[in-house]
Amino acid sequence: MAKTNPRTKSRLRRKMHIRKTVRGTAARPRLSVFRSANHIYAQIINDETGTTLVSASTQSGDVKLKGHKGNKAAAVKVGTAIAKKAIDAGINTVTFDRNGFLYHGRVQALADAAREAGLKF
Repeated sequence: MAKTNPRTKSRLRRKMHIRKTVRGTAARPRLSVFRSANHIYAQIINDETGTTLVSASTQSGDVKLKGHKGNKAAAVKVGTAIAKKAIDAGINTVTFDRNGFLYHGRVQALADAAREAGLKF
C-alpha cells in the first residue's frame, strides 16, 4: 500500500477483504464503484477474462450533468446509465462491489438507481 493517508489505507484494507469473496463471472459480472471528491465511476467487469464489459462515469459524454459532478444526483444518473448500458449488452444480474467505500451516500444512490433501472443484484 503506497498511500499513507489513514483513510485511504483503511479503504484499501476493506477493499481487499471484499475482493476475497466478490468475483465477477461471465454469467454474473462484478459492478465496481469508485468515487473521488469530484466524480463517480462505475464499471461492469468479468474477472474470469479480466475485461471491462460496460462503464459509465460523470466524465463520460453519455451522462449529461450540470453543475457539481460529485453529488448524489450525479451518482443517480451514473447508476441509471450503467444499468441501461448493461441491459443493452445483455447483462441482467451483477455482483455489487463497493470497492471499500461505505454503503451510504453516493455509493448507495448509484446502487439504488441501477436497481430501479432494471439491474438485479
